[in-house]
Amino acid sequence: MAFILVLHLDPTHESLMADLLAPHTSMVVQQAADGMPVEADHLYVIPPAFYLSVEAGHLRLSTPEAPHGARLPFDFLLKSLAGEYGAAAMGVVLSGTGTDGTIGLEAVRVKGGFTVAQDPKEADYDGMPRSAIGAGAVDLVAPVTEIPEALLARARQPADAPAPSALARIVALLRASTAFDFTLYKPGTLQRRTERRMALAAMGTGEMDRYLEVLRKDPVELDLLAKDLLINVTGFFRDPEVFTALEEKIIPDLVRDHPPGRPLRVWVPACSTGEEAYSLAMLFFEVIAALKRSVHVQVFASDVDPDAVAKAREGFYPDAVTESVSPGRLERFFVKDSGGFRVSADLRAAVVFTVQNVLADPPFSRLDMISCRNLLIYLTPEAQAKAISLFHFALLDNGLLLLGTSEEVNGADLRFALLSKPLRLYRRVGQRRPGALPFPIGTKDGVYLPARPAKVATPSRQAAFAELCRQVVLDSYAPAAVLINRACECLYYLGSTDPYLRLVPGHPT
Repeated sequence: MAFILVLHLDPTHESLMADLLAPHTSMVVQQAADGMPVEADHLYVIPPAFYLSVEAGHLRLSTPEAPHGARLPFDFLLKSLAGEYGAAAMGVVLSGTGTDGTIGLEAVRVKGGFTVAQDPKEADYDGMPRSAIGAGAVDLVAPVTEIPEALLARARQPADAPAPSALARIVALLRASTAFDFTLYKPGTLQRRTERRMALAAMGTGEMDRYLEVLRKDPVELDLLAKDLLINVTGFFRDPEVFTALEEKIIPDLVRDHPPGRPLRVWVPACSTGEEAYSLAMLFFEVIAALKRSVHVQVFASDVDPDAVAKAREGFYPDAVTESVSPGRLERFFVKDSGGFRVSADLRAAVVFTVQNVLADPPFSRLDMISCRNLLIYLTPEAQAKAISLFHFALLDNGLLLLGTSEEVNGADLRFALLSKPLRLYRRVGQRRPGALPFPIGTKDGVYLPARPAKVATPSRQAAFAELCRQVVLDSYAPAAVLINRACECLYYLGSTDPYLRLVPGHPT
């Protein structure tokens, strides 16, 4: 293994850290230099006043743009390690103030890497480890004395051949026992994420049968695996070039062309913890104000993970948001709170969050724009096609669809016209074709199962009174109504329908 040490150093003073550490290890200790190759059994120490990253197996130094107090060198390094080494990357956060490392550890974890935090109880300054732990970015919390062995154990994990049948049984167990069904996830994604959890349990990839037995006996580990497979990774204004285009061209055109008297509706499926939904809402607020238009924007954001949606609804984010949100936007759209920032009341009111499975639950409709970035890449081609059909159904004519930079609509699909290939931006065209959308997509398609069976609650006396009141009001004031399905079959009658419908003897038609 090679090691890189990142410290928050005074940029105006020379660092002696490499010289101080050298007598305490048999590894080669060097202060990092630009272009230096990364070699095993070497320890590289970040120099003052620089950001450090890894590119093509070599160290790269760059000058930070942020002022000294706002720099996050650990996040910067970890994100480059995640991109360079994927599942082979490991990150350890030790004693320190602030939140540096939280976002970077999340990036490593998403790529299947291993993340560790020092036990905050023994840290002189517990801010950094507590931030990473609180964000769910850490696989292991341990005293410093136990961390080296944990890293070695992870590095020794064998790369045996996986057991496809065991993986299929794990997916079936998740479907039967949790709120999530990963049947339509790409097998490669399922395999990598499952192997990652196995490595944390000190198992090789050839031991899936053994891991399956652990899952059957340990509901906590089963839930942890399900959460890991959801891959909740997001950020404010993620992919700056995309948000620059949104700010300068796409959203202004939407606002200018929007008809008066109707809200402008945007949907963000797979919203995770809400950063992208809030980012879009901020841009719409800014553009509407700049163009002096009286347009009401509604942003709907949904995710299958209830915990992620709960965090999004809370609207609280750690101090690390300063890395991706400008000072002007922080002042306008956030309120400083202990340990981070909370979205303002008007920004929070503009976004509606809900728990929803994109492939199973009814979609939003009459939408002007859908931003679904980096969901389709995890799905099988069949599931991707269903999602595209659903988006076409949900959008208004000429509505916009924004996908992730690694996603696309099939070029033969005449329901969407490509507006920008680099942005993966499409415009809805064509008509809805009856039967083209298998909606709602149910469990028979292997997409979704409800959560563990809920206990049936016995109605309380208060609930009975409430239901009685509702029924009295409906009987007295509500117009007659009939609930029908898509085949125009009557399912339920409300109130007296005799003045409008006469039910004749025989089979209903």
